[in-house]
Amino acid sequence: LFPDAITTEQQSVVLVKRLLAISVSCITYMRGLFPESSYGTRYLDDLCLKILREDKSCLGSLQIVKWIQGCFDALEKQYVSFHSHFLLEFPVVTELYQFKFKYKKKVPQMDISSNEREFVTGLCSEDIKQASRLLLRRLYLLMQNLGPLPNDITLTMKLLYYNDVTPKDYQPPGFKEDAGPGDLVFGGDPVSLRVGSVSTDFHLMKVRVTTEKKRMRKAHSKLIQKNGPTEISHQGLDCEEEEEEEEEGTKINLLNLAFSQEEVTGPEKKRKVSEPEKLPLNSRK
Repeated sequence: LFPDAITTEQQSVVLVKRLLAISVSCITYMRGLFPESSYGTRYLDDLCLKILREDKSCLGSLQIVKWIQGCFDALEKQYVSFHSHFLLEFPVVTELYQFKFKYKKKVPQMDISSNEREFVTGLCSEDIKQASRLLLRRLYLLMQNLGPLPNDITLTMKLLYYNDVTPKDYQPPGFKEDAGPGDLVFGGDPVSLRVGSVSTDFHLMKVRVTTEKKRMRKAHSKLIQKNGPTEISHQGLDCEEEEEEEEEGTKINLLNLAFSQEEVTGPEKKRKVSEPEKLPLNSRK
């Protein structure tokens, strides 16, 4: 599933793309969005992964695969602070899955324990792969603790970029300019869960899930802080500069169910937003 080594920028891109594809596949499978025929099976240690494939008998899953490929295009072009929002709506936002990607310039690190003062590479490939495994395990665990979805929901994805680094006319394959309102409206009290992050010498990927408090089956009440506003702006969800900026190592954050006002509002930043056609998933079985 992962490159044997993650020491070059291209290997790092491959890892991040696979993590995104596996994560979206995990979400759609565990939430029961598509039939079994839409997935292939791979194993990561003892964890059975269901990965979306091009199933021509299911137009919905085929569309999601195209969305993921559009995300790959934006990742490969290295548009800094590229974000992906994967939303389930009924008719307001029911669940929001946020993937945040940052690009880093690799700087040689000095090995201060060496008399020769050799320059060494940054992060260990095995540690990066272990962090990736932990991220996927946490995502699977979270999916198991969410309540069932309504029968009729709509699925969409939004890609966000900084205007100053993205060409004005750029749209990834399968996407168009988002002309909708900037706020994401939840039907109840939303809670934000920091699933984790993976860092290489070239990329940082963070995963966060926002859903209604009542949808968390086993979340302990003391871990969740009530939040008043039910409108969450794109800008607020994207801005994490006040966090410990970059977990330069490969440590995965524990599930953090605390939801603070600062995480919602955040400083305003201009964004370019793309989205595909919304995908209705009616009468799911």
